[in-house]
Amino acid sequence: MAKDVEKAQEDRLGGESSASGMKAWLWHRAKPYTPPWIVTGGVGIVGTVASLPWEGSAFAGVGLTLASVGLTVATWHAAKATGVERRLHSAITVAAGTSWVTCAALAGPMAGPMPHLFAIGGVTLAASWNIRQVLGRAIPTTAVGDSSGLLDAIGLAKLKLGKATVTETGQVRMPFTLEKGATAEELTKVLPNLESATDVRPGGYRVERDPESHRHGVLVGVPVDPLSGTTWYPGPSAPGGSITEPLVVGTYDDTLPLEMVLPKGVHWLITGETGSGKTEAAMDILCEVLTRTDVAVWLSDPVKRGMDLGGLFPACDWVAVEPDDVEAMATAVMQSTPARAEWLRRHSYRQWVPESAVTQTSTAHSCQAGRACGCAGLPFLLAWFEEAAEAFARLDEELFKQAANQIRATGAALVFSLQRPSHDQMSTTVRAALPSALVFGLDERDETLALPGDVLDAGAHPGQWGAGFPGYCYLVEAGTALARQITPARTFRNDPVALEWVTATFADVRVPDAGEVMTSVATAVAGGRYTNRRAALAPVPAAGPQPESDHDIEEQSMGGPLVDPEDDDLDPTVDLEESQDGDDFSLVPEDTRQDLSPEDAREAMEVLLDEWHAQGRTTVTPADLIAYSDQLDRKTTWIKNVMREMRAAGRLVEDLNAKKPGVYKIRPRELAGV
Repeated sequence: MAKDVEKAQEDRLGGESSASGMKAWLWHRAKPYTPPWIVTGGVGIVGTVASLPWEGSAFAGVGLTLASVGLTVATWHAAKATGVERRLHSAITVAAGTSWVTCAALAGPMAGPMPHLFAIGGVTLAASWNIRQVLGRAIPTTAVGDSSGLLDAIGLAKLKLGKATVTETGQVRMPFTLEKGATAEELTKVLPNLESATDVRPGGYRVERDPESHRHGVLVGVPVDPLSGTTWYPGPSAPGGSITEPLVVGTYDDTLPLEMVLPKGVHWLITGETGSGKTEAAMDILCEVLTRTDVAVWLSDPVKRGMDLGGLFPACDWVAVEPDDVEAMATAVMQSTPARAEWLRRHSYRQWVPESAVTQTSTAHSCQAGRACGCAGLPFLLAWFEEAAEAFARLDEELFKQAANQIRATGAALVFSLQRPSHDQMSTTVRAALPSALVFGLDERDETLALPGDVLDAGAHPGQWGAGFPGYCYLVEAGTALARQITPARTFRNDPVALEWVTATFADVRVPDAGEVMTSVATAVAGGRYTNRRAALAPVPAAGPQPESDHDIEEQSMGGPLVDPEDDDLDPTVDLEESQDGDDFSLVPEDTRQDLSPEDAREAMEVLLDEWHAQGRTTVTPADLIAYSDQLDRKTTWIKNVMREMRAAGRLVEDLNAKKPGVYKIRPRELAGV
């Protein structure tokens, strides 16, 4: 570039030096600055001509005044994207010119101070525009990279920046070129140095790479964080539309809408540490989904059990809040792939499309030869697993691997939401099958677990947010440009009030259930867990007066007194009789306790759990089993170790909703594989 400047200067010095050549050169140099003067002369002509018919006219005065104000306002709005200084300069110029024309037309161009105002004001405004032109051209294309510059000092000596432009949203975009042998990854690594040197917030710069070059791209600067303001969920973006239309769940930092297309993304991972805004994003997404006409939702929420998402439970086809229900739901989703594929094949669909979700009235998509079959449609299925560690612990990975690549074409998407996608929460097999992700603030050490390597190399850095920037996220979706994947975004704020409003207002938009195919599969897999799913979520009505004790509260929650059926005829006011035969039945007969092997003792514990579960008891504590240590002839430590093994095997599952730790849910042997 320096050589180009030197050559241009040499051409000027070596050019023609005659009088005619000098005139031509002067005219050539002056031409770009003539428009303001031409406009000034035009204003004088217009004012003079307008005075001929309108001098002294009151009606013309009103009309010209309104026109003057209108042109000034229009100029102010039209110049919105040009910057504050240029916008103000343009508006003042138009206001001055139109005001002079109005006065000249009404009083005459030579009346009073009119000619002096024209001469002084016209020359001043025209010259001000010339000055702007000169200063604008005096800022050359920046070419930096020498060892004495700022970029060299912060490790960017190989960088050459082009002319910066400022977008309407305040972004500074600078094309860059790196020297041969350098790559955009090197530039990305030293961006924190540039942010420090220019005193810009962390994350204030990012690199948009040229997909066809390692050396070229655009350096994007966002000095002021446009995502800092809170934006509440504005309501459904496309109520009554299809699930194939984008779900608008927030905004990017360049003000473009943050959009997800569930069928495009196939399977999704949503992750972020506590306080990062992951739950409110779930509200945004599900509010969008449940206002579409061709989708049904299966929702697993075994940890919070509706504390956040409960307002949407009535709008979902199936909600799982018990661990066993979560396992049944995951199994039903995986096993539904052949049935869904068979329905699509019989109705001549190569993949799921919105037309698949409605009653089949077309002969082109009929399972009956020569006529419309009228079969019920196959709605899109969204299976959402909130706090998905519970689902991962129970997921048949072999079945998941088989179904993962096929389920997309059959019209189903899986969403797994959890705080930390580490190997102890989800296996690498499952993580590899989740091509799309919505990633919120994380611990820096977990970034490689949440985002693909190319996205991290390009500059994505969710570790910079942690839990301190709720709602800030990166959206990685299959088929989306890398530059968009590294653009920070923020989801809408949301609350349970919006969930209840969506559930009630758009009840007639949603499909009633997941359709005949899914009903058949879920019933075969889960039985009553699916067919009785509505009753399982129905609230238990309060009975009797306000309870006065914990025991009363427990009785009312159970629908009556806590009495075993065999004790119904007992009068609690009458003393019990003396002990009868069979009272205090021993778990293990006394004469066999000394010979009880560890295997037999463990089996005795299993039998005890079976009996409790059959009686309707759902939870157990270590103290409950330790009470039988004498009968088992085993120490407390041995019993605790066996319980630990039962937890690992899935026979006992920690009850996260218990008021105190150490409470475990009893799972039947057949489900635990014991």
